[in-house]
Amino acid sequence: MNLIAYEQPLNERIRAFLRLEHLFKFASYHISGTSEWDNRSAIIDFLNIVDQISRSDIKMDLIKELEKHSSTLESLKNNKNVDMSRLNEILENISTVSSILRNSSCQPGQTIRQDEFISSIKQRSIMPSGSCNFDLPNYHYWLNKSAEERKKDLQKWYEDLEILYEGVKLTLTMVRNSSNPVHEIATSGFFQKPIDSGLSCQLIRILLPSNSEYYPEISGGKHRFTVRFMQQLTSDSRPVQTSDNVEFELHCCIL
Repeated sequence: MNLIAYEQPLNERIRAFLRLEHLFKFASYHISGTSEWDNRSAIIDFLNIVDQISRSDIKMDLIKELEKHSSTLESLKNNKNVDMSRLNEILENISTVSSILRNSSCQPGQTIRQDEFISSIKQRSIMPSGSCNFDLPNYHYWLNKSAEERKKDLQKWYEDLEILYEGVKLTLTMVRNSSNPVHEIATSGFFQKPIDSGLSCQLIRILLPSNSEYYPEISGGKHRFTVRFMQQLTSDSRPVQTSDNVEFELHCCIL
């Protein structure tokens, strides 16, 4: 059965990581294309990523999160039920990414911030259609270079940010895999559950069949979370909470 996962972060750090993952997926998709429109979108993606990482110390947040996960995983080495080969592989990946991030020369986004060409695009991108060929002739010139030349530039800018994506992917994979899924029922489309004060729940995940008529609206804090299952029958109608009982798979990610 195909499932759709709906996620709700319960702290600012995980929220920032999820936003970065979202932006990097856009960037990864667009840099694989060769059209002018793919390339335009990729550059906007890079600018959005740099803007996101400028809002907080994402690099340090990733280091702290990876160190925490490494400590948790190290404690599993004496557990006979753990796949040691897989565990050591994950710990090695954490160590590699952490070492790169700790290096003072690792300054993700710096290359893009100092790039005059990208800066000229950024200045015009805040305006609707601000990157027309008559506004930015240098951009128009670049977009008409060969696909190979443009790909080389895009890869250079992407590599300036890629280590963050590696850290984010590694962190979110471990968080998502830290839950024990349980099957629950939302009575009349409503479900609420307290969060154990002794656990550090970072992410709520709701899984529903892809053909479900409902989607969840999740809200939560340190002590509890609430799920309301909604329906929107047509695009011009307002969403309403269903009166049906809804079965779903719940993941409380606590790593």
